[in-house]
Amino acid sequence: VVKVLTTLRNHWKKTTFGVCLLSWGGHWLYGKHCDNLLRRAACQEAQAFGNELIPSSMPLKKATVFLNPAACKGKARNLFEKNAAPILHLSGLDVTVVKTDYEGQAKKLLELMENTDLIIIAGGDGTVQEVITGLLRRADEAVFSKIPIGFIPLGKTCTLSNTLYPESTNQVQHITNATLAILKGETVPLDVLQIKGEKEQPVFAVTGLRWGSYRDAGVKVSKYWYLGPLKTKAAHFFSAFKEWPQKHQAALMYLGPSERPPEEPEEKPTRPPLYVRLYRRLRLYWASPPKEIPQEVTPEDWEELNLSTTELSISTRNRQLDLTRTEDFMDICIEADTVSKGQFVNRGSQKMRDPHTCPEGSQCIQASRCILQLPEGTEGSFGIDNEEYEAMPVEVKLLPRKLRFFCDPRMRAQMLHAAVQ
Repeated sequence: VVKVLTTLRNHWKKTTFGVCLLSWGGHWLYGKHCDNLLRRAACQEAQAFGNELIPSSMPLKKATVFLNPAACKGKARNLFEKNAAPILHLSGLDVTVVKTDYEGQAKKLLELMENTDLIIIAGGDGTVQEVITGLLRRADEAVFSKIPIGFIPLGKTCTLSNTLYPESTNQVQHITNATLAILKGETVPLDVLQIKGEKEQPVFAVTGLRWGSYRDAGVKVSKYWYLGPLKTKAAHFFSAFKEWPQKHQAALMYLGPSERPPEEPEEKPTRPPLYVRLYRRLRLYWASPPKEIPQEVTPEDWEELNLSTTELSISTRNRQLDLTRTEDFMDICIEADTVSKGQFVNRGSQKMRDPHTCPEGSQCIQASRCILQLPEGTEGSFGIDNEEYEAMPVEVKLLPRKLRFFCDPRMRAQMLHAAVQ
């Protein structure tokens, strides 16, 4: 023992390196062991759903999964197959996995999709945006938009997961919780933005649209990877150094919030007996045609605004979901164009963490519909759910409670509890 200790002391550099390596290896193995325990517990919970008896006349529920293997820098396929796929198969669902090969393919596949009971999106914000756009572009979107949608967060940016699932620093736990939430069946209605240009087909978003200097600088952050934690500040600093002042001119027309109609009952009313239906038809046949009363059409009260801003954002209320509110609207944030270079750099870092935050001093507008007119020759791009689109004049319309997404029951209970308070 004395000889071993003497050797370790004489080679203290190698000893230190070996201890650090063993500590790191032990920590890594322990983390893998914990992840396997999480997967096993989730699979056991899913198997309980699969073991439930169903009538022989009832077919299995069909689930169509749209998987983007390129999400999370190409790791999404492995993450899905290790963490989510076993849970879905053990639950007794008839699962069909559709893997996308290129950008925009999900929109085309949705046009050809046959009837399904569940739609599951496995990817990031871009995959969600593609799937809901393809879904709502269908001719029969009124029927297909009622299909509940599940979201398994596998991408680099998964904004919607903050609304639907509890926060978790463990990726495996976050994915398994999201997959189990689909099996539990709790859903929440989410608003959708319909964004339509003059010639293009409409694009749909669940988070929002951004146009301005912070978005343009944020896209270039990855170019400064060699600066480590300073890359975000460097991107905004060089953006301010290249062009100043950062001003964007536009004209905005908008309508105020709309009153929320009562929710339609999920269960259809029972069909009346045959003699009642015959009596109603005969009464309508013999009754004199009703006189048409001309209805007065109230003109829409459009507000007009010329703006000069550092950044404009139009976002849904899905991040602060309120299930009991009486009005439907989207938030329009017009940021002041009188910021200093230091404020621009510091605020840019905040925007990377929460892109749709509305800083102090901004003009906030609540609207149900708006038209954004850009000057001729305007360059730059829109960020629609973190996907890049060419900047052009657009009409943005709110589609309130258009889609139903599966959520964790704890999050739904939390939303209802916050609404009561």
